[in-house]
Amino acid sequence: MPDFSEHIGRPTGAGRIVVERGPIAAFARAITDDNPVYHDADAAREAGFAHVPAPPTYTFAIGNWGRFPEQQPEDPTGGVNPMAEVMGGLMASGGIVLHGEQEFVYHRPIVAGDVLEHRGVVKDIYAKESKGRTMTFMVIEDTYTDIDGQPVVTSTMNLLHRT
Repeated sequence: MPDFSEHIGRPTGAGRIVVERGPIAAFARAITDDNPVYHDADAAREAGFAHVPAPPTYTFAIGNWGRFPEQQPEDPTGGVNPMAEVMGGLMASGGIVLHGEQEFVYHRPIVAGDVLEHRGVVKDIYAKESKGRTMTFMVIEDTYTDIDGQPVVTSTMNLLHRT
């Protein structure tokens, strides 16, 4: 089994995201959640939110909206993302990559109008043998903070390569 431990602690990216109401509503529709708080600012305020909140799994797709190029920080990966490097290298010899699991820890709700700073890091890489196959797990932690550096959400994702 290959040793990928030198990748632990490496950054996977960084960014700034402007949270917008339209993408929140589109995401809620995509996951078939018709709760009015995701579509109506008055319903959101009546429910105690400062503005339209994002559904709980929104950070899985948050990087697809509100990422304006002129607002992005310098790439901390140096142009070499360890997720692509490790998983791409493994896939070159065959097998499949799966999204194993993902956990979200919310420190406060994400709402329309937020500007979030994002940083990702490789938290762990390990391999297991199972039924004559090697499974390599890569654990990525993404942290989102507000402009003042206060935590908003922490997401931990597990990618899995199986030969």
